[in-house]
Amino acid sequence: MKYIYKNWFAIILVVLLYSCKDYLDVEPQGFIEAGSPSVESAEGLVTAAYAAIGNNDMIGPIASMWVYGSVRSDDAYKGGGGTGDVEPFNFYEQYNITQPEQSWLAGLPYTWENYYSAISRANSALRMLNQLTDDEYEERTIRIAEARFLRGHSHFMLKILFKYIPYIDENLSNDEIIQTSNREYTNDELWNVIAKDFQYGVDNLPEDQTEIGRANKFAAAAYLAKLRLYQAYEQDENNQVVNINATRLQEVVDLTQMVINSGKYSLQPDFAENFLDGYDNGPESVFAIQFSISDGTTAGRLNFENGLNYPHGAPQYGCCGFHQASQNMVNAFATDESGLPKFDTFNDVELSAEDITPTGVTVDPRIDHTVGMNGHPYKYRNEEAYIFNNSWIREPGVYGYFQSMKEQQAADCSCYKKQGPFMGVSKNIDIIRYADVLLMQAEAYIELGEQANAMPLINQIRKRASESTDRTKLADGTNPSNYLISEYDGANLSWTQENARIALQWERRLEFAMESPRFFDLVRWGIAEPTLNAYLEKEKTRKDFLNKAQFTAGRDEYYPIPQREIDFTKKLYEQNVGY
Repeated sequence: MKYIYKNWFAIILVVLLYSCKDYLDVEPQGFIEAGSPSVESAEGLVTAAYAAIGNNDMIGPIASMWVYGSVRSDDAYKGGGGTGDVEPFNFYEQYNITQPEQSWLAGLPYTWENYYSAISRANSALRMLNQLTDDEYEERTIRIAEARFLRGHSHFMLKILFKYIPYIDENLSNDEIIQTSNREYTNDELWNVIAKDFQYGVDNLPEDQTEIGRANKFAAAAYLAKLRLYQAYEQDENNQVVNINATRLQEVVDLTQMVINSGKYSLQPDFAENFLDGYDNGPESVFAIQFSISDGTTAGRLNFENGLNYPHGAPQYGCCGFHQASQNMVNAFATDESGLPKFDTFNDVELSAEDITPTGVTVDPRIDHTVGMNGHPYKYRNEEAYIFNNSWIREPGVYGYFQSMKEQQAADCSCYKKQGPFMGVSKNIDIIRYADVLLMQAEAYIELGEQANAMPLINQIRKRASESTDRTKLADGTNPSNYLISEYDGANLSWTQENARIALQWERRLEFAMESPRFFDLVRWGIAEPTLNAYLEKEKTRKDFLNKAQFTAGRDEYYPIPQREIDFTKKLYEQNVGY
């Protein structure tokens, strides 16, 4: 098997030709003089477009959404060295102090620019491909579909962050780009425009790609299903869900069924394998951002976006203690006597590591795949050096004693490299995994009133969780926690539409905890305001730094358009509601 980043070093020369500081104030990236297109250049530009979605930045993330989807939800605290450490991230966590003119030091402006740079790369490839013929380049249509898929991904991510964004394709001239408003389309129209890129992929990508990492037909179908699921929850101008569109939900069912029926994907046998080096591009990975190490370059093509999030006091790491699991999320892993979530009472008791023991409260096994806590193996290592210790926490008085774990790797992993105080890894970031496909279909069935069809899909996820306890054990072979998880059977929870909906929402939270979809899920479901303000009401009794935090409906579902972009376009861009 060949990897699409195999020749990355050679591609750097192509990339340098088309880099830019801002997507609006330069010639269109990848502009080619008439008569100059070639198959080799087109290949290079498509590879550069793949690279662009992983050109990640710790302070302007685009590959990992830990800042925007996890810290901004009830899953996690910012962490780090107190509220002033990378202060813009603290503003996002507090909601009411996020401002359009936020400093360029960190966050939104960089993320906006990085995604539009990735879109520009995809458009550069498309301009080149459009100048070739199928006779000249046998794989031309496939490469067009790949570039459009990548462009769709970046537009999708921008949309769930900002809602109203300018849609930029390869046909726009410089003047037309500058004149493109972020309100050219309505909310629903913008979903449809982005969907065309994924639909083109469904229609034109092959079922199999010879090179690992390239999008295939089923990756496009899964991503289109994801888009249609978001679109199904129709919002008004104040970001409130006013209708759930059954036609869109049926599209989700049909598209996810295409992926399921392909037979190409399945759940990893052990949940841990989704978060360990050596299992990249496995059966659960529908589409992933590819990273590499020891590839002939100085530092490798590493993911540094999560490099702030290692345990600060651990001698093998030393920095920086960000992205700490919230008390609320830890509590959510507790189970009742039948092995189901404590839907109504989970947050009544504040669990500590001393409560989560082999003889303590019963918990979903996924807690030990997700959260680092005192006395438990960290990253599936039960040697003394890797048993998590409270001393590893940087600011326990502010953020408590729980740390994230899914995104980290062991310091002696061949995938790990330290650059100064920061850490990078070559482990891929999965954008869509098969568990997401199953739960998207389950969600669509529930909202269609066909909740009976959702139960076996959710149970597949829970069954896998129950069987994922081998790697979490202590050195003596015992479990560090008192695991108890069961599947739904209609008796232990009456499977009404409402109960099925609650079960689905909990399953998504536990399955993808600290992976960052949580905030976007809450907004899609239309329950962000009640959920997050209830979370804050309780958390304020636990964490003083949240005392003034408040989520405002009709504003905080989306970020403000960066003021820099509004100023640059001479106020062509309209600011989002509430800012």
